[in-house]
Amino acid sequence: MTALLGLAAAFGYGLSDFLGGLLSRRLPYAVVAMIGNAVALGFTLVSILLTEPAQPTAEALMWGAASGLGSAFGTLVLFRGLARGQMGIVAPLSALGTAALPVMIGVALGDRPSAIAWAGVALALPAIWLISTSGSPAVGGKLGAGVVDGLLAGVGFALLLVGLGLAGDGSGLRPVAAMQATSLAILAVLTIARRPALDRGALTSRDIAGLAAMGISGGIAAVCYFLSTHEGLLSIVAVLTSLYPAVTVVLAAMLLHEAITRRQAVGLAIAVAAVLLIVLG
Repeated sequence: MTALLGLAAAFGYGLSDFLGGLLSRRLPYAVVAMIGNAVALGFTLVSILLTEPAQPTAEALMWGAASGLGSAFGTLVLFRGLARGQMGIVAPLSALGTAALPVMIGVALGDRPSAIAWAGVALALPAIWLISTSGSPAVGGKLGAGVVDGLLAGVGFALLLVGLGLAGDGSGLRPVAAMQATSLAILAVLTIARRPALDRGALTSRDIAGLAAMGISGGIAAVCYFLSTHEGLLSIVAVLTSLYPAVTVVLAAMLLHEAITRRQAVGLAIAVAAVLLIVLG
């Protein structure tokens, strides 16, 4: 169950990123991020209403809010790095940090994966790097800036995963809602402050459907990851969830006919082996 939930979270996040990337080609990325987060929050609130209520603890809500800070911070820094033209640097570093930091924190908190699971984790980290790297040189900007943006984005997304993992299972899905509400509030304030240009009538019915699908898939991913931390070790589920770039790459290849580079193909093969080892472990 741990592996299934972790992989479901990876699929949800990968699909959400793929849809967000498509929508950001036509709409301001800040608007896309804000609306997608709002839809994800709505999905979680409906899920809470339909499930057995649980009294949230202050500590659980605090960790949920902390993960929301990480989500908003990671998203903004990642977009800043991509806007500088450092895609080949920012993306792999952020994905690697998202996986590696929760592993170290999980072990520090007492996680003790089996030797087979550790082998899977060891394979997953280079797989994430290879999948996330386009293989093309960075364009514009300074290499140092791209490295800083990538590392900071990884810290933000790692805080998202660790915060939800430490929220516990005694408050239902409310920590997830706290995460999404905090992230939405930050993104909304910054979006309003930036006032991105959006022509009246720019949102087509296809855009609205895409935003809804993006938000729902992101909401499902957050819920699946949160539930997976109740079933297994943080150091394991965080790595499985961090394989989400593989989903984005495969969807882009299947639907947009984007070529998969040799290093991405190698990364995908290694990722399959890593998942198998983690499941067996």
